[in-house]
Amino acid sequence: MFKHKSALLLALTLALSVIITACGGSSTGSTTSAPNKTDEAAATAPTTREYDTDKGKITIPTKPQRIVTDYYGGELLTVDANVIGVEPTAFKNPFIKDKLAEHKTVDVGTPLNMEKILELNPDLIVVMYDDNYDALSKIAPTVHIPYGTAKNIRETVNLFGDLTGNTEQAKQFLADYDKEAAAGREKLKGVVDANTTVGLYELTDKNALWIFGDNAGRGGQSVYDALQLKMPAKIAKDAQTTQLSLEALPEYDADYMFLTFYDPEGKSEALDKLKKSPVWSSLPAAKKNHIFYNDYDTFYRYDPIATKAQIPLFVDMILNSQPAK
Repeated sequence: MFKHKSALLLALTLALSVIITACGGSSTGSTTSAPNKTDEAAATAPTTREYDTDKGKITIPTKPQRIVTDYYGGELLTVDANVIGVEPTAFKNPFIKDKLAEHKTVDVGTPLNMEKILELNPDLIVVMYDDNYDALSKIAPTVHIPYGTAKNIRETVNLFGDLTGNTEQAKQFLADYDKEAAAGREKLKGVVDANTTVGLYELTDKNALWIFGDNAGRGGQSVYDALQLKMPAKIAKDAQTTQLSLEALPEYDADYMFLTFYDPEGKSEALDKLKKSPVWSSLPAAKKNHIFYNDYDTFYRYDPIATKAQIPLFVDMILNSQPAK
């Protein structure tokens, strides 16, 4: 009987030790946790997708990591895409040059340097001009987006957010843009009203004078979309971009006039000549000190980052032109 009880006690002890070991396993870190649903989704998410272009459907990365572009550096950086190569004038853009430095972006030349692009090993190429489309397509999937495809800042941001798989970044940028716009409009209350007109103009080193609408750079989206200022009726009627004779300018003037001066070599006397002309000096905006002469590199830019940053610049110019009280 003693032997029988000893055997039973031994069996119970062994069973108890198994239970204790099983229960204590979690404290030793030896058990495996249940799979994380987020990790599972990431592991099973497709790495490529079909994308519609004017060249037909092409296969692109779902989340491209190394992008080369010609003239869409600012648009891609707007949605936090990794731009590893861009054309040279982008590095003169005051609104994105720091971002280009952070990304260690390389100048890929104009026209695009195929050898340099090949060395960069991009997984996506985005171009405004399709001159080298076939050659580029042999290096990486290449998306051609012709100039003017997007008609305003919202279309632009959503287009590039979708292209890069960064739709949340696109939403956040537009929310920040709308905040900046609302703040600018609030500051201008009591200074401008619904009838106040604003015009955008450009003079070139060859004495050519142009007017611009709301989607050709020079601050168009900042002035007409963000700040919701009024375009002169004649400009609104005629065109987004039109060359004028100086004599015709009074038909296209505005209460506030913003002029950029394109003088790449810094040698032209065209601006001095314009300022001294009787037509220019007789404009109502000139008499009220409501004409502003703006840096070309700052106000030519039309990518969304530049557009957002230009909003307070226009607001400050208008406010600072008001007579002292």
